[in-house]
Amino acid sequence: MSRPSPRGRARATRAFDVACPAFSQSTVRLKLLCALSAVVATGLPAAVRAQDSVQIPEIVVGAPGALTVPNTEEARRAIEQTPGGVEVVPDTAVKNGPANTIKDIVGWVPGVLVQPRWGPDGRLSIRGSGLSRAYGNRGINIYMDGIPLNTADGLFDLFEIDPTAYRYTEVYKGANALRYGANALGGAINFVMPTGRDATVFDGRIDTGSFGFVRSQAATGGSSGPYDWFLTGSAQREDGYREHSRTDSERLNANFGYQFSPSAETRFYVNADRWRAQLPGEVTKDTALNSPRAANPTFVQQDQQRNIDSLRLSNKTTLRFDSTTVDLGIFGLDRHVMHPIYQWLDFTAYDYGGFARATDDRIIGGHRNRLVAGVNVHNGDIDINYYQNPGGAVKGALAASYLWKSQNVSAYAENSFYFLQNVALVTGGQFLYAVRDQQDRFLSDGDQSGRRTYNIFSPKVGLLWDVDATWQVFGNVSRSGEVPTFDANTFAGASSSDLSAQTATTYEIGTRGRRPDITWDISLYRSDVKNELQCLTTAPWAPCTIVNADRTVHQGIELGGGVAFLKSVFAQNDRFWFNLAYTYSDFFFDGDARYGNNRLPGVPSHYIRAEVLYKQPSGFYVGPNVEWVPQGYYADNTNSLTVDPYAVLNFKIGYDSGKGWSGYLEARNLFDTRYISSVAVAGSANAASEIFNPGTGRAVYAGLRYKM
Repeated sequence: MSRPSPRGRARATRAFDVACPAFSQSTVRLKLLCALSAVVATGLPAAVRAQDSVQIPEIVVGAPGALTVPNTEEARRAIEQTPGGVEVVPDTAVKNGPANTIKDIVGWVPGVLVQPRWGPDGRLSIRGSGLSRAYGNRGINIYMDGIPLNTADGLFDLFEIDPTAYRYTEVYKGANALRYGANALGGAINFVMPTGRDATVFDGRIDTGSFGFVRSQAATGGSSGPYDWFLTGSAQREDGYREHSRTDSERLNANFGYQFSPSAETRFYVNADRWRAQLPGEVTKDTALNSPRAANPTFVQQDQQRNIDSLRLSNKTTLRFDSTTVDLGIFGLDRHVMHPIYQWLDFTAYDYGGFARATDDRIIGGHRNRLVAGVNVHNGDIDINYYQNPGGAVKGALAASYLWKSQNVSAYAENSFYFLQNVALVTGGQFLYAVRDQQDRFLSDGDQSGRRTYNIFSPKVGLLWDVDATWQVFGNVSRSGEVPTFDANTFAGASSSDLSAQTATTYEIGTRGRRPDITWDISLYRSDVKNELQCLTTAPWAPCTIVNADRTVHQGIELGGGVAFLKSVFAQNDRFWFNLAYTYSDFFFDGDARYGNNRLPGVPSHYIRAEVLYKQPSGFYVGPNVEWVPQGYYADNTNSLTVDPYAVLNFKIGYDSGKGWSGYLEARNLFDTRYISSVAVAGSANAASEIFNPGTGRAVYAGLRYKM
């Protein structure tokens, strides 16, 4: 590693003298570590330059904050070392509103599509991942503080996500999630909680609104010497816009940290959740548009529900050695699902695993080099029994019984070599070994036991150009791979699953920037997908049929940003902001034997969210926003049934100074527009197909918050 110049050493010494007198007898390395910590904490430039203008890598230091959890600004600086579409969503962009679904968190991120099914449930898709899922979600790796939330076979539920529990949310689109070893077409989303070192003593709120919506939340945090703690709990009730859509949930999220030294910290996490929900089901297009509050009669007759109790325990330890940071973690999950649908599903998921990740940032041969490498292990069992449901959510006779076992071991690395001072060549890859094993314990309908092993290697290469301190240009080529989930696999006798893993090669270019009165984030991408996993609905009360498509293409444009205008109109330093999130999705079959070059269903070509917001430095804000789908899209592979275009106008007003009392009033769908919010994709559909979910009608929400 290159040694700092005399001038660089002098600057570091001055920083040390000011901020670290207690370490005057310590080693030089510890002195420099403390000085750099002080520089970061005071917001001064964190990079010290060596001779010949070679930049010594920025060292993100947690003390006096947490080592295991970067703060929001540290997370933003780290994520922008990725040569692709990424974004950090701070809690300040989320908590000035109802914040009752994941759409309230990531709905303004271009390329991320959240299509509500009913209440808090919805389809979450990035760049067309899991696009046809009629229930559950796949195609994205979901994390909480870098610890997996997906079950071991790849599915994830949105009910565990508590929008008010997080300091910020990281969104990694596509293979840009290699930092965590994620390898899905959609990438990864990481929800990050506060710690006791950056949380307030008390933060409480209550929200209420239309259709019986009531939500309360309280959080507390603090530190004492090497210890710190953060705890938040919330409870939410909602009668629901539609018939038979009542929900009831309670969530507890907590973490407890201990710093062994300025360069070693461990943190324990507890996540406990309870969810009780009625399911209204999909209906015909006519019913969705003309009687949007009606439930599917079959769902009411069977009293279909989804009830979940979940407990997750985990630990993460961070160690820092000069230019290297090591993260180690373990986790375990116990989730019980009681799910009366067309049958009564009663299953328990047991997941466990661990990870090790090293980040090394140093000067090699006069050039900066940043290496991230790690190993993930994620295994699990699902003990599942199917019972008959003759009606009214009555558990009848046993109809099927399985033990599903998943094994996943992956190794990954990503290296950024700055061959020029501000241009990095990024190379990397991931190797995934996965096993899906099904043991049939109910043999009266034939032995459906089976086992399938997958080996997938996914390379990546890219360039990152820091044009100046305020904007970047990037590009990459990457591969992704996804193993079928257990509900997709079909086994017969001793044969293996007849489904192949979905793979894709993605090409991406883009730019992002952040200046005082303008921000932008633009990505253009194309994914050539092979064996795309499609979940095709035949009836709303039956499971979808999951198939491999042949070849498909997902390509599009993701454009987001904001610009300030009309400054200092009513008060000093006030601003009008125009904010935009535009997603263009051009998805189609590529010479399919059955569907030719038809459009892929379930996603609008153009999806726009735009806002004009007036903001004062005092914390007052007011303005309208719109959600607009200007062009219809298809509901089925044969392109025979369409979803109509729509526009929804919303308005909000509020005050938040950062401390003390704050509040908001928000109206959604002001004109009570009738529209389709999501569709359960079919192979071929007609006017009688019950595959549509209506959007929520006019609603008004209000909330009060107190923060010490």
